[in-house]
Order: sequence, then structure tokens, then C-alpha cells
Amino acid sequence: MYEHLFADPGTLLLGALTGLIFGFLLQKGHVTRFSVIAGQFLMKDFTVLKVMLTAIVVGAIGIYGMLLIGMLEPEQMHIKNATLLGNAVGGLIFGIGMAVLGYCPGTGVAAIGDGSRHAIAGLIGMIVGAGIYAEVYPWMKSSILGVGDFGEATLATAAHISPWWFVAALAVIAIVLFLLLERAEGRRAGAG
Repeated sequence: MYEHLFADPGTLLLGALTGLIFGFLLQKGHVTRFSVIAGQFLMKDFTVLKVMLTAIVVGAIGIYGMLLIGMLEPEQMHIKNATLLGNAVGGLIFGIGMAVLGYCPGTGVAAIGDGSRHAIAGLIGMIVGAGIYAEVYPWMKSSILGVGDFGEATLATAAHISPWWFVAALAVIAIVLFLLLERAEGRRAGAG
């Protein structure tokens, strides 16, 4: 019954090491601090936006680079269906939870490791929420997840162009946004 519950020890060790490095980088990037996350929502501190954009661009280059050189096969990507209503509802719940708690799931767990005891309530809430979602999943699947379901679609497959165009555009947008944010933060620091 539980034979597929856990991966082999090597995979578990690699996952633990990856998680440790990820948590360390989140802590060093200061996104394990409530004030930084709250500052993003208040449009006063853009550290979270910068970290997320960097992660998305680097991740996209890594994934599509591994596909390009054959380290990864397209079948291994496990692309989830693009379900518009499901994504909108999930994003709304995620956003409310992040605004109330001040952490997303990854930064919440890393914040606990960084010593933030108030994030423990959020972790408990995440576990309870996952359990509730598992219970209502059959209803969600029949009522919400089918609305606006485009299958395993990506922007590149929908536009019928190379994903590298989207990666390049995202990288340019990130660089321009970083420059604008740095300039605005510099003006704000000079005025304060």
C-alpha cells in the first residue's frame, strides 16, 4: 500500500540537499523575513519580485537548455493542464494566504528554519489546507478544473514558436524591470 510513498534514499538525500540549499538562498536573499514580504505587498521593497524573476529566468534557461542538449526529454517535463478558472481560484487563495501570513509556502518553511515561530501557524494552515483540498478535489475536478482547460499548453505551444523567444523576452523584461526598480529605490533612498 505504501510502496510508492517514498522515493529511494538517494533521491530523498538529493531532495533534502536541494531543499537545504534553496532555504539557505532564501534566507540570504532576505525573503524569509516578514517585513520584506509585507514590503512587497506595500510596494516599498521589491526584493521578492527580483528573487522570483531571477528564479523564473534562470529556471527557464536551465529547463530549456537541458532539453536542447538532451539532458531532459520532453516526456519528463510533466506539464500540468492550463486550467484558467482553476488557476485563478488557486491564485486567489494563494494570494490571500500569502497576504495574511506574510509568507508563501517555501519562504514560510524557510522562515521557520530562520527562527520565525509565527510562521509555524502558517505551516499548519498549509497542511490543513492541503488536506481540505484533497477532500474536495473530486468536486473541484468536476466543477472548476474543467472550465477553461486548454490541456498541456504553454505559451510557446499556443503561439507555435520556440520557447526561447519567451525566455529571451522574459529576460529582457526582468533586466529592464530591475533597472527601473533600482533607479526608483535609489531615488527613494536619496529622498529619505
